Amino acid sequence: MIKGNGFLGAWRHTGLAIFAVAAVVAMPALAQTADAPAVGYKLGADDALQVIIYGQPEAGISTRVKADGTIVMPFIGTVKVDGLDNVQLARLIAEKMVSGGFLREPVVNVEVAQYVSKSVNVAGRVTQPGIVPLDRPYRALEVLLKTGWIREDGANYVYLRRRGQAEMRLDTEELVRGDSSKDPLLMAGDTLYVPDGDKFFIYGQINQSGTFPILPGMTVQQALAIAGGVSATGSTGKVGLVRGGGKEQSVDLTEKIQRNDVIIVKERFF
Repeated sequence: MIKGNGFLGAWRHTGLAIFAVAAVVAMPALAQTADAPAVGYKLGADDALQVIIYGQPEAGISTRVKADGTIVMPFIGTVKVDGLDNVQLARLIAEKMVSGGFLREPVVNVEVAQYVSKSVNVAGRVTQPGIVPLDRPYRALEVLLKTGWIREDGANYVYLRRRGQAEMRLDTEELVRGDSSKDPLLMAGDTLYVPDGDKFFIYGQINQSGTFPILPGMTVQQALAIAGGVSATGSTGKVGLVRGGGKEQSVDLTEKIQRNDVIIVKERFF
């Protein structure tokens, strides 16, 4: 038998050392947790693969996984790949090469050229909305960073939508603090949606009337400052608030601003 050479008519051999070389993803490793072990990317329909059998270029192939989760390899034919990672697939191909009598000790490498079957959707006020492939386990923070992060006009929270489950609201400040309990691992088919940032409206005797974003924990006094402060004819003691379409009411400057609040700064008495 010719080692690593020759196909039809090659002798069978047992006790083989089969090596599978995994493709390396140039991303930082995800910290392991007891409830969320990292696993390799599971192949599925439309993923693009490159199978290399060292020393036997005619036995390798560049292909895409079919809708039924299979690929067709030279010599060994149809191979079921759905649900396998690239290391498992490399091992399976090597075993089939050996059992079919084509190679004695094949060295097989499987690389994923395009990750298609497992992805998440990112929409709304992010720099680059779109589809992010799950080429490894990702948490919500990592996916948002891959899209260029939240735009200035985006909210300081994100909605996670997962089929069959209630919508989850994720606070961006908690995401960046690194608490994994507040930063869930994403699943194929998930959607992250960043809505428009919460805003308040202000007019009257103020130096810059208009619409402004609400910062976390913002008070009425801070809202007045963002709007340039009260004008020479205005009074911080005469500030009204309209909330939720209700009637105007007097408001304390320490009151926390809520979404779509309308602040009215009135004239002072001379």
